Amino acid sequence: MSETDFLADYDPAAYPRPALAVDLVLLGLRDGRPAALLLKRTRHPHAGRWALPGGFVGLDETLDAAAERVLREKAGIAQAHLEQLYTFGALDRDPRMRIVSVAHLALLPERTFADALEGQRDLAVATLDVPWPGETGGSISAVSRRGEPLPLAFDHADMLALAVLRLRGKLDYSDVGFALLPEQFTLRQLQDVHEAILGIPLNKPAFRRRMLDRGWLAPTGTREAGTSFRPAELYRFTRPR
Repeated sequence: MSETDFLADYDPAAYPRPALAVDLVLLGLRDGRPAALLLKRTRHPHAGRWALPGGFVGLDETLDAAAERVLREKAGIAQAHLEQLYTFGALDRDPRMRIVSVAHLALLPERTFADALEGQRDLAVATLDVPWPGETGGSISAVSRRGEPLPLAFDHADMLALAVLRLRGKLDYSDVGFALLPEQFTLRQLQDVHEAILGIPLNKPAFRRRMLDRGWLAPTGTREAGTSFRPAELYRFTRPR
């Protein structure tokens, strides 16, 4: 039998198939702490709980296309760098049926984060309460602006926890932290990002020396505006060769 004959007789329904979904972990900073964009579910299952923006993958869609569609339609963000975080496939992760979800991570600078909240009334920002140090890992909770814990749907708490763990693991050796900054930034802003992700204060002189020695920062020749103190110098990220 040729492959053409085999495929002509093949029955796609011969094996049960799980549904495939994407969920987006859209992270930014709020009040010096990591924060995520969430939607309140209005339908069962988990009606009334908070969830990451997500949706099913169409039969004619790639994973990337589905993630970009969810980004536009549910978060109101035209474009962001999305990368696959992890595939979540626990048997009981969704009470409806077997659904496998590919979580994607996007880091949003403050302006994009704020624009999404202004443009999509259904979106809310949740501060992430991370009780574990370093790369210990573990559970985290999402908290409203009034300090109230937000009940999360499905396994989305696990997705958020893994996103923070991944960020902490990559922060010291990669350029991931710059994605949370505007195009031009001060060394204070850069340190704020690192402290927010790591959840600990950093020694100012040592941090600045380490960042400058890496050769990732290019001075712009300008200084920040609108400050009552001596304006700090502005830098931009220059990709290492």
